[in-house]
Amino acid sequence: MSQLLSNQKVAMRDGIQLATDVYLPDNWTLGEKLPVILERTPYDKTVQSRSEINRDGHELNRSEIAQVFNDIGIIVIYQDCRGRYASEGVFTKYLNEAEDGYDTLVWLGEQSWFNGDVGTMGLSYAAHTQLAVACMKPPYLKTMVLDSGGFHNAYQCGIRQGGAFELKQLTWAFKQAQNSPQAKASALINEALQAQNIHDWFTKTPWLKGHSPVSSVPEYEDYLLEQWQHGNFDDFWKKIGIYALGYFDQIPDIPVLCMSSWYDAYVSSTLDNYKALYNGKTAEQELIMGPWLHGDRNTAYSGDVDFGERAFFDGNVAPTWLDYRVQWFKRHLLGEQQAKQSPVKIFVMGGGSGNKNTEGRLEHGGVWLNDNQWPPSGTKPEIWYCSKNMQLIDEVPSPAELRFIADPNHPVPTIGGSITSGKPVYTGGAFDQRERPDFFGTDGTNQPLAARQDILCFQSEPLENDILVAGEIEVKVWLASNAPDCDITVKLLDVYPPSNDYPEGFAMNLTDGIMRARYRNSWESPELMTGEPVCLTVKPFATANLFKKGHRIRLDIAGSNFPHFDCNPNSGEPEGQARVKRIAENRIFVGGDKATQICLQVKRYVTQ
Repeated sequence: MSQLLSNQKVAMRDGIQLATDVYLPDNWTLGEKLPVILERTPYDKTVQSRSEINRDGHELNRSEIAQVFNDIGIIVIYQDCRGRYASEGVFTKYLNEAEDGYDTLVWLGEQSWFNGDVGTMGLSYAAHTQLAVACMKPPYLKTMVLDSGGFHNAYQCGIRQGGAFELKQLTWAFKQAQNSPQAKASALINEALQAQNIHDWFTKTPWLKGHSPVSSVPEYEDYLLEQWQHGNFDDFWKKIGIYALGYFDQIPDIPVLCMSSWYDAYVSSTLDNYKALYNGKTAEQELIMGPWLHGDRNTAYSGDVDFGERAFFDGNVAPTWLDYRVQWFKRHLLGEQQAKQSPVKIFVMGGGSGNKNTEGRLEHGGVWLNDNQWPPSGTKPEIWYCSKNMQLIDEVPSPAELRFIADPNHPVPTIGGSITSGKPVYTGGAFDQRERPDFFGTDGTNQPLAARQDILCFQSEPLENDILVAGEIEVKVWLASNAPDCDITVKLLDVYPPSNDYPEGFAMNLTDGIMRARYRNSWESPELMTGEPVCLTVKPFATANLFKKGHRIRLDIAGSNFPHFDCNPNSGEPEGQARVKRIAENRIFVGGDKATQICLQVKRYVTQ
């Protein structure tokens, strides 16, 4: 058994002490110096991480994981973040992690059992804490495993996107406030939080200071509303911990494993971090992208779509995720020589039967692709144009206008997507795009979203051959509106033809994005619209999907995607503070010199 030094008090530069558990190998002897793996978490260092589940269903607790690393001669340390669980201080989401992580590494340097080499690991927030400290060019840091997190630029992925606010921040704050030291110490605060109905609160956005479901824990309300109301990109968003983009020169030249998944909330952060490190550093960099939801690497389905036996991490990428990390840290902390692998491992979704399996999910299938680059070798950009006939075509069509409204009182509902932390209000994943009664904000009729009058759906003819779409995506939307501000949302779908199991076909969402019109020319200096046509560039998350022969590629354009993103009031009011909501009447231009279009990274096949 490991030797556990429980709740060691590690002093920060301001005197706050962070609770830290140190797992030493059972055969460790006084005077022996070993490398360390550090994980800093806000989710309680003593409990099992929800993502540490093997394919066979076994849930690994932290002491089990520590034991495995102890057995190969590595010390493991888990630490509660400031203001969380056993640690002192006030929790301010994201913004203390760089300095606190740095001070923890300085403390490590003073310990008699430490040999001077640190690796870090952790999922989600525990990935944010890693990249945050790396931006301070800390001593001793030798490698990182960034699992589904690590802010490249939180203004564009993780807190905001395209100028809009990600409402997962609301559900996260609500859930975590219930686990806060304040709620645990006060029956009154706990009772106030338990009395809130989060679904009802989502019908009353934006929230106001002192009038929100987290108002009984002011520090949570304060950071949340500050992020929501701070729309312009300025120094607020360039703080260390949420903006690695501004600190890559300071990040040590060390091996980094970047991992995420196509239905995770950190797709673009992960890909951007990998590209920046690969292009800017000399050390080994590695990228893994699966088809999963956030951290669910041993779940082969996402939403109502199954990706098959190959989708599991265990047994496909490595025997287990823990085994993969053991090999990584053996290589980069212990200096073990290992055979070189392809640096890029991408799961390409698609290619399955399209039938409904015994669990009631669409068999979409997929395969792992090993490559030396991202986007994959052999792909090239192709532009598809929207036409007045609601088609996606490969030639610029004749000019035309199409109209739709965006009503913030009746927004387009979110049906899956690249989402985490949205429960219990909404969830991520791949779904047939319908107004299902079990999704927040729908009319419950199960009719196709495409039947709504506030969505424009452009789709290709049935494909004559298989097409791989793998890489970044860019949509240019030419728009005029009678409102001073509005949002444009886009969604890329793989549309299955009708079948016995799906007589109406299946419109599977792959990725989506949003752009707030006031930021069309500058993130720093927003400009309201004047009624004249403008071009909005929307950048959905990248994806990797094989569109089979007979399928259609579809692009949906609308004015909202709620509650994934906050809903634009269309009134031009300051963000997160709107009191007046108005219906925007929007015109989309297609063809001519105002050609609304989508650019995809494509590899074409000839299907036999």
